[in-house]
Amino acid sequence: MTKRTLEGTSRKQKRKSGFRARMRTKNGQAVIKARRSKGRYRLSV
Repeated sequence: MTKRTLEGTSRKQKRKSGFRARMRTKNGQAVIKARRSKGRYRLSV
């Protein structure tokens, strides 16, 4: 059996790198801003 690229619980994933987690910090907001300006389809997980 092959392992998938991303494993783990989605709750953990959301808590660490979800939109609301990003918006909580100044640097996280910078990440969202950078991805917006780049025109990313998905801003966060």
